[in-house]
Amino acid sequence: MAEKRDYYEVLGVDKNATPDDIKKAYRKKAIQYHPDKNPGDKEAEEKFKEAAEAYEVLSDPQKRQRYDQFGFAGMGGQGGFSTGGFSMEDIFSRFGDLFADAGFDFNGGHFSSFFGGNRGGRRVQRGSDLRVKVKLTLEEIATGVDKKIKVRKLVPCSHCNGSGSADGNDGETCPTCKGSGRVVHTQRGIFGMMQVQDACSTCHGEGKVIRNKCTYCGGEGVVRDEEIITIHIPAGVTGGMQIPVQGKGNAAPHGGVPGDLLVLVEEEEHKDLQREGNDLVYNLLLDMPTAILGGQVKIPTLQGDVKITITPGTQPGKVLRMRGKGLPVIDEYARQYGTGDLLINVGVYIPEHLDKNERELIAQLQKSPNIVPGSADKKNFFKNIFG
Repeated sequence: MAEKRDYYEVLGVDKNATPDDIKKAYRKKAIQYHPDKNPGDKEAEEKFKEAAEAYEVLSDPQKRQRYDQFGFAGMGGQGGFSTGGFSMEDIFSRFGDLFADAGFDFNGGHFSSFFGGNRGGRRVQRGSDLRVKVKLTLEEIATGVDKKIKVRKLVPCSHCNGSGSADGNDGETCPTCKGSGRVVHTQRGIFGMMQVQDACSTCHGEGKVIRNKCTYCGGEGVVRDEEIITIHIPAGVTGGMQIPVQGKGNAAPHGGVPGDLLVLVEEEEHKDLQREGNDLVYNLLLDMPTAILGGQVKIPTLQGDVKITITPGTQPGKVLRMRGKGLPVIDEYARQYGTGDLLINVGVYIPEHLDKNERELIAQLQKSPNIVPGSADKKNFFKNIFG
């Protein structure tokens, strides 16, 4: 499978492109690579789908922001929708209005032939997207995880198989638009009279109307129900990232294209570790004898506790590093190419309350020349902490 190209590169725009620039660039690519203009050319068809995928992401402010921040990882490791799961009809139904808005007549004008006649005008309805939040522990983020969630959503009516028709008939040709899904009217613009297309108000752009409606769904073809959905969360995600699950949103009326399920990642607070990017941070508080004499201490990691050696004379403020004990580092294609570190901030506990014997022991130590810092010791201490 070919590696995905950057969406801005696909449309031939820079990252500062305005929404209007992106729309114009997509129109140009869609016209250039439309399969009806390039019959039998599989490469042109793939580029047509590629342009639609790029536009689907870059035309949506939220998706564009995630893509700019996380690349393809912010898209769940793939684009805004899977072109392999969407037909050409689906792409027309989503974006065909772009060309009608520009005054192009799909069914009666000179664009009719290469946009496939009625195919470009009829609308396949699309279900709405749903959003859910999923809380993840750092352990789950480190390895990736499959989560099963129950979602209340619109699903195809089981009695009419989503058609909305009581007798299984997929509908009659709309008498208003004659099955095209669009109506043409003339309006005056700055350049004179021009033809403009709109979705047919009788059939809502579908080209067909249902006379004998299903009594269970009222002719809509969808009912509200619950579905258990398994979501794969890749390793290395961050809180605030939104992962799309294609086709798991609300079902569309009359067998249209389902929406997507957008999964918002939330990180649960860890009892010992804090996250800083792909690194983890642990605050270690040593007792004075261990800091002075050295020894072994237990450090929590996402893989379990490990023992590390504290060298004699370890100073407060020192940062120890355990390489590879952080979180996975992923690229824009959601591929792991490294792992962060575990940073250990060392502090030394100074007791506030001592009994008589303890005070006498500390007083004896205070007379030792190795206990009381000199001017050079003071200088080195603060240099090590503050640089």
